[in-house]
Amino acid sequence: MTDQSFDLKSLLAERDTEAFALHERYMNPQMPRILRTIGFDADYVRAEGAYLFDRDGRRYLDFLSGFGVFALGRCHPGIEQALRDAMDLALPNLVQMECAPLSGLLAEALVRRMPDDDYRCFFTNSGAESVETAIKYARCATGKGRVLFADHAFHGLTMGALSLNGAHEFRDRFGALLPGCQSVPFGDLFALERELVAGDVAAYAVEPIQGKGVFVAPDGYLRAAADLCHRHGALLVVDEVQTGLGRSGTFFAFEQSDVVPDIVTIAKALSGGYVPVGAVIAKGDVVERVFDKMDRAVVHSSTFGQNVLGMTAGLATLHFLDAESIVERASTVGTALMSGLESVKQRHELVHEVRGRGLMIGIEFSRPRSMRLRAQWTLLESMRTGLFTQMVIVPLFRDHGILSQVAGDHQNVLKILPPLITTHEQANEFVDAIDDVLGELERSLGLLWGVGSSLALPALRARR
Repeated sequence: MTDQSFDLKSLLAERDTEAFALHERYMNPQMPRILRTIGFDADYVRAEGAYLFDRDGRRYLDFLSGFGVFALGRCHPGIEQALRDAMDLALPNLVQMECAPLSGLLAEALVRRMPDDDYRCFFTNSGAESVETAIKYARCATGKGRVLFADHAFHGLTMGALSLNGAHEFRDRFGALLPGCQSVPFGDLFALERELVAGDVAAYAVEPIQGKGVFVAPDGYLRAAADLCHRHGALLVVDEVQTGLGRSGTFFAFEQSDVVPDIVTIAKALSGGYVPVGAVIAKGDVVERVFDKMDRAVVHSSTFGQNVLGMTAGLATLHFLDAESIVERASTVGTALMSGLESVKQRHELVHEVRGRGLMIGIEFSRPRSMRLRAQWTLLESMRTGLFTQMVIVPLFRDHGILSQVAGDHQNVLKILPPLITTHEQANEFVDAIDDVLGELERSLGLLWGVGSSLALPALRARR
């Protein structure tokens, strides 16, 4: 009789060196090209806490954390144990015609973190699905069709969520999107009110800190936006998919604005880094207008939304956020990190601004004052806007073993999303590394040599 067991360890041992070839043949062929071009084609084999490890044993400080997924670091032992416990219990999963205890417990735990207890939860598999749900809820609850969003916004890449994206590079060539969706300038209350006065707006969806570019809402903006929305019969939807669960230094970023949102979307960090899970937390009257009759009990649903492992991961994540004082740590370390980066700004004329909250930070570069550097900057930017920032993240990775990202297409903003377990020592390591990289770039007689040329040539070929 043949062995029918599935051996994951053996499969990886046999095939994991084929990863790039498999992606080129069976998935997105452009991703391996990008990673090779910028030198990010490391062969990762293990992860722990704030670090990734490659096949050669080199350690990388992960200041990208899966776009904010790994708030508690990678391979958190407490979350792993909770998931093992859930599997050992052999719980009935996704019966569908049921009211399972774990989803009720997670909903209770999330509502307890809202401004009051007049909220209800719906569980999803991702941030984009949470935004899709918020659009449906807002239209149904208000009976209105238009949805406003902010310039530069990012709310996801499914068709409804994409309709609320202010980044045209994601929207182009996908045809007509959801009708009735319109952008307004981020932070401009007069522009928002001009759209609201017609009385046909269902909701304004906004990020407290925009993920693309790390633009922070001006002081008082969210509170005033909520007042305007309510005055004109619209809902305020706060997208906390990336900022939520401590990323900004408070559990929700909207807490810093003293605002009571109608709908909040979350995901990413709620997963603990293991099982995709998101949630929509909406005012009770909004939910009750959607599910207003028994024959509408399943008018909106998600097949895997309340799965046992997702609910377990969410509950465990909330537990360890509290037990390990993670939100407080994010605030303290984030403040120190921002201070260190402000010192870097004072030493390097290429740094225009350091902005963010907690451990969501953007470093914006701009044209330097000195003639020698200005000419090289202008040449780079003529090839492709944002190319200079690529020249910063590449040596950060190659020479210092730190993973970071460009905050958005055609933006000279370096973005970091460190795990919320980041220590002061790790924060200082990043500050020292970027100080060193910028010093090397400023001392260079030609920014186009080395990594600059390897990035600039593909950009030139693409323009042809």
